[in-house]
Amino acid sequence: MAETALLSLVVPGARILGPQVTALPPLAAYHDLRWLFAFGQSWAAFAGVLTGMLVVRAALDAALVLLAWPSRRGGPGGAPLGQGMPPRFRTAFWSCAVLTLLVWVLLSPVVTLMFGVALVPFSWPFLGAVPVLLGCAIALSHGGVGRAWWRRLPAAGTAGWLLGGFVLLSAVAVVSPRLDVAEFLAVAALAGLLNARTWYGVTTAAARYAPVAEAPAWHWRAMLWQVRRILRRRTSWVPMAPVAALLVLVLMVWLARLAFTGTVHLSPSTAGAVAAGLAPAQGVWGEGSPQSKGGSRGDGPPSGTLVVAGWGSNCCNDANTLRADEPGMLVRQFSYLGLTASGQPIAYSKAADLPIQELGDRMAAQVQWLHAHVNGPVNIVAESEGTLGLYAMLARHKGLPIGSVVLLSPIVEPGQVGQGGVPGEALITLNNLIGQMSPYGSSGARELIESVGEFGAQYFAATAKVRGLHWLAIVPLADAVTMPVCHYPGNLVVIEAFHGGLLGDGQVQQMVVQFLAGQYAVHGDQRLKTAAELIAAAASAWRMPDLHPACPAA
Repeated sequence: MAETALLSLVVPGARILGPQVTALPPLAAYHDLRWLFAFGQSWAAFAGVLTGMLVVRAALDAALVLLAWPSRRGGPGGAPLGQGMPPRFRTAFWSCAVLTLLVWVLLSPVVTLMFGVALVPFSWPFLGAVPVLLGCAIALSHGGVGRAWWRRLPAAGTAGWLLGGFVLLSAVAVVSPRLDVAEFLAVAALAGLLNARTWYGVTTAAARYAPVAEAPAWHWRAMLWQVRRILRRRTSWVPMAPVAALLVLVLMVWLARLAFTGTVHLSPSTAGAVAAGLAPAQGVWGEGSPQSKGGSRGDGPPSGTLVVAGWGSNCCNDANTLRADEPGMLVRQFSYLGLTASGQPIAYSKAADLPIQELGDRMAAQVQWLHAHVNGPVNIVAESEGTLGLYAMLARHKGLPIGSVVLLSPIVEPGQVGQGGVPGEALITLNNLIGQMSPYGSSGARELIESVGEFGAQYFAATAKVRGLHWLAIVPLADAVTMPVCHYPGNLVVIEAFHGGLLGDGQVQQMVVQFLAGQYAVHGDQRLKTAAELIAAAASAWRMPDLHPACPAA
């Protein structure tokens, strides 16, 4: 409650982290590690803060172990709980300190990915990081409690208590936007009581744990007992819990490698759309204006359309399907490499890694080329990384002849964390490692990441202030895990899909054509939009602390 109250006063968007400070050790250590990464610090400052947080965390967890340890009399009816005795505070302190360091080491890639998600918000890193977080946390759910916890895997009940705590803290984040400060403090108090119950469940399991006592009477069970005792004696030195947690991390890296090589393929798909009519909306999303001129409507001048594909795309076939559906419109694909002397887009097999300033400048040049050839406004259909270029273009080049704008898998609120210091170096290192596994080169997206950290938030804020822009955003449901916890405007459509690949989807293609033709109503299931808002709220519990207002321009 104390942390929740402080955060509610200083950074209200991060108050959902308050109830996590007394969660079970793996989740609480993840809470601490995100605060370590929330501020860009030099290595000396980072080491000093880390040492202080380690001492505080180990002392707090040791105190919680002793407070939650069940009495020798046991539970109802005085049933004995086994031979487990509560550890001394000093023993518990060092055990919890070792556990915290272990969790920080194993989850540092997870927090680095979450830092990257706050910098360039799209769902794939988040969806890859959460299974690692849960897998490592479950493997270490009994950590710091009981004797030699590192020698054994957690019991099913212990893993269940940790999963219950994860669900509880996600639910707290869901209700947070609907409550004022006093009401959320009451929720934090209730969450603290439920955290205490999970602590009692884990310590009870530890107290019940003891080496096998006597051989069972049945001969086949006696044989199994003997085998179990021999195996336990010969493998007692193996750190089973840390090894299991490390295997979770290795497994996810292996799956990522398979995805990069094409062995495992996740293809985006759409099954339905939600939305209401495309009503004007203001605030963080800018302003929609159905009455604004542009697009391919018959009452306006002829227009062209620039299709801007996302990361890893090739040139120049992504505009073919839209070109076929709009035979009366000049449709061109944006080239990340620019135009030839004759004005043709330069072909390539994979989009270049560009800083968003240069990306915006090249988009502006190609918009001007299209405008000169159609003598009318130019529509923009941008996907994923292309939306970052759109923000840069609108911020750096005022007065461009823009008609309608369609955002597919948009990057919303980029650059919400500083890119310098230890967190930034960790992100660049992880980017280089991923780049070596991927087909995009060892540098990965370094130019893009560094430029978004420097200019992303500024360009997005400038775009949000543009008035009279006729726009539509089509957001995959998977991307809800990185969306801001806000009420979504009517111009935003949610579909059942993963991030990226929407340019090649037939249903999305039809929606884009209808929008550019001036047909404003998009029918679908409003429940998907509501689901996206709930998912965004639940996911915010495991992202980086939000140090900015949740809806800054609202």
